[in-house]
Amino acid sequence: MPLIKCRQLTRSYTKGETTITPLADLDLDVERGEFLALMGPSGSGKTTLLNLIAGIDRPTSGTLTIDSHDLSALSRGQLAAWRSTYIGYIFQLYNLVPTLTAYENVELPLLLHALSRKERHRKVSLALDLVGIADRHGHFPRQLSGGQEQRTAIARAIVTDPTIVVADEPTGDLDASSAKSVMALLTRLNEELDKTLVMVTHDTHCADYASCTLHLEKGRLVEAHELAAPSEVAP
Repeated sequence: MPLIKCRQLTRSYTKGETTITPLADLDLDVERGEFLALMGPSGSGKTTLLNLIAGIDRPTSGTLTIDSHDLSALSRGQLAAWRSTYIGYIFQLYNLVPTLTAYENVELPLLLHALSRKERHRKVSLALDLVGIADRHGHFPRQLSGGQEQRTAIARAIVTDPTIVVADEPTGDLDASSAKSVMALLTRLNEELDKTLVMVTHDTHCADYASCTLHLEKGRLVEAHELAAPSEVAP
């Protein structure tokens, strides 16, 4: 049975008198341990799908089942508890708290769990070591390079040992060398730690690291050759 199962998944919202549907009647299966890349032009529904999978947003209609949990059936509190256990989110712009050290940023998700200070320290140290910045644990975000900030964000995403890691343009703000290093790290999480990864990217080089690449156009899955030409894509 797929780890992630979407059936006729739709997300709509109104803006004034206009109904906007970034995702429409989507059917999608993601197997446990898969590394999925989602590609497509801006406004194609990639981040909407990512946020639905992460439990940050709710579908307008259709079903989204993850590891036998029907997310639409969960209350807000139940969804928050489910998300803290199942999901690690990696943001393009890191979303680190500037007044906290790398260690403290990584520790934040653990404060939602009933853990001793010693156990939190063990988990944070393990995560920082895994992403290769244990020696920067006492540095603030402004003292880190872009690549180090993203590694800190990855450590924060995996410190709770989530089932699924979702990443929204994880290399979009990095130079080529740092991007390559981050993608190698994500591949390691998938292959060595068996994390299921769902990544949104515009970069074909990044998509090449994934085990499967799917393309979205106007909220629907399409073949790569069906994507609109650049001149047809709205800014």
